Amino acid sequence: MKRLRLVFMLGGRTPDVGSPTTPAMLNGSRSLKRNLGLLFLVLALPASAADRAEEVRGTEIAFAKAFADRDAKKFFLYLADDAQFLGRRNTMHGKQEVIAGWSEFFKPSVAPFRWQPERVVTNAAGDLGFSSGPVFDEAGVQIGTFTSTWVRQPDGSWKILFDGGSACPTTKQSAQ
Repeated sequence: MKRLRLVFMLGGRTPDVGSPTTPAMLNGSRSLKRNLGLLFLVLALPASAADRAEEVRGTEIAFAKAFADRDAKKFFLYLADDAQFLGRRNTMHGKQEVIAGWSEFFKPSVAPFRWQPERVVTNAAGDLGFSSGPVFDEAGVQIGTFTSTWVRQPDGSWKILFDGGSACPTTKQSAQ
């Protein structure tokens, strides 16, 4: 009976309370076919922006984990071919330049920094994502903030297109 209520909520004729459902209401009526078509269309719609944002958050976390785990091969799989990474002094253009530039960060046995997403959003189409959050040094002190732009791939995975960050401003200790 709950299924029938859903069909009626989608615009079909609502029977009077207590009245029986007639075969015409269930079998072959145009409104039923139309409503089922609408239901299937709704079910086929892409995930909500919140769902896509959680996908981006999970991808950013996995990306950061690959770095922390010193897994360069996995880390570089997250790069779009035309990725652009903005460093403090230069911009790395394309996946190969990013790999060359970031390979240096994989030489130490312990990651020289780590990050985690705090803010994650996606566009309404669900194909672009943005993540931002703090960057910490080895001692756990926040040294900056990162920003990343992600692009959803045809297979449903996410690749990083733009990445950059900014250092925390230095704070002067006041003399007391």
